[in-house]
Amino acid sequence: MNIALFGYGKMGKEIEAFATESGHQISARVDSSNSKESFDYSNIDVIIEFSKPEFAAENIRFAIDHAIPIAIGTTGWYDQLEDLTTYCNANKGCMLHATNFSLGVNAFFAVNRYLAKIMNELNDYKAEVVEIHHTEKLDAPSGTGISLAEQIIEEHQHYNNWENNKPSALQNKDALAIESQRLPKMPGTHEIKYTSEIDSIEIKHTAHNRKGFAQGSVLAAQWLVGKKGVFTMQDILKF
Repeated sequence: MNIALFGYGKMGKEIEAFATESGHQISARVDSSNSKESFDYSNIDVIIEFSKPEFAAENIRFAIDHAIPIAIGTTGWYDQLEDLTTYCNANKGCMLHATNFSLGVNAFFAVNRYLAKIMNELNDYKAEVVEIHHTEKLDAPSGTGISLAEQIIEEHQHYNNWENNKPSALQNKDALAIESQRLPKMPGTHEIKYTSEIDSIEIKHTAHNRKGFAQGSVLAAQWLVGKKGVFTMQDILKF
């Protein structure tokens, strides 16, 4: 594949390394020094988007307008997802959005959903989500943390929304707490905790580096080529 990278920070460079090792070519690198308009897209098969939340929507529309599939790893723009889904379908575009491209995290999503169904029957336990990332991460809570919380809310009748807060500081007693922590050199850790007076149940995913995100984004990009529509990682992995 010929890939255009929208966002060429640490994550973009990790994607480039993995894609090159896998036999693909990076034909455009868009960052603050190189605008997307400065490249020729005639030979581009797919765009991988890992820029910043404030640029994501514009970059998605650009990809759709140029009939190039786009795999989007940036989070913090999901308030525009409905409008962009409509725009993509109306213009016969192709986009895949993921709050986390890691294959391990997507397996963790499946475990989280299954556990939430079980815990829905055990009223003595209170749930919370904890997400820990590096200090450079711009959005809080993380997109992955929100996905985990929304999965629990869908499967657990006690919760009707989430708050980015510690459990002890929740404003709504029916809210699910997402606690965000920002620490140096943390690729990403997500924990689900169910706690009662008697015991606790915890599941956790810890990323050791960024390679898992790069692997998943290249897999998603490869899967998108030749397709039309709006997709997620579940369409690829079937978890």
